[in-house]
Amino acid sequence: MIEQQLKETNNTVIPQHVAIIMDGNGRWAQQRGKTRVVGHKNGVESVRAVVSTARKQGVKALTLFAFSSENWQRPEQEVSVLMDLFMFVLTREVKKLHKNNIRFQVIGDISRFSDKLIKKINDAEKLTKNNNDMVLSIAANYGGRWDITHAAKQLAQKVSEGELSVDDITEQSFDQHTSLAGLPELDLLIRTGGDYRISNFLLWQAAYAEFYFTEVLWPDFKEEEFLKAMGCFDQRERRFGQTGEQVKEQK
Repeated sequence: MIEQQLKETNNTVIPQHVAIIMDGNGRWAQQRGKTRVVGHKNGVESVRAVVSTARKQGVKALTLFAFSSENWQRPEQEVSVLMDLFMFVLTREVKKLHKNNIRFQVIGDISRFSDKLIKKINDAEKLTKNNNDMVLSIAANYGGRWDITHAAKQLAQKVSEGELSVDDITEQSFDQHTSLAGLPELDLLIRTGGDYRISNFLLWQAAYAEFYFTEVLWPDFKEEEFLKAMGCFDQRERRFGQTGEQVKEQK
């Protein structure tokens, strides 16, 4: 019903870039007397549902926070299972993404991953690199501060080598060296699981994003919940520093 309303309203504003902090897998499992690993496995179904819905609604970029640089501190067994699950999902899902004209990429420092997983990532990115219906970015071993530092280092290296002058460094040139360079500006950042923080995710990109927080745990966040978030975004007035009156005059 919600999907029908979104599609049938001509004036609906569809976010071009949506990012999601997929939180609550462990709690979802614990509430059912299961291990945290079961929650992570059930969370994969929500990924499938959200990717499919985003593409159908016309979202051009979807970025999912799968594994933060801080997650290495979790129990070794859980980290191992997450890596295995990442490998499994890559193996099973990439051909489907390619068939649906979705470009896949991983953002973050993948150097800590196994050689086998790095090869899977590189192969998936190579297979889908020319697809243009939607870009699916998976943030893995990613942190917003790392992203900003990494971009700064690249610019500093270019200045050091004489390719750039200090005056050439602007917000625009800095943005071109971040992990999501070339994608639409981030419009909507969703966090599931009931926490009201962004946990070092897309710090640079979220400057003017709309935030949507929900108590729903990630394994329960399927098509209907995603469309609720989209509907909420449609009701926001995005001013970008202007007054509400100025925004209305421009419509």
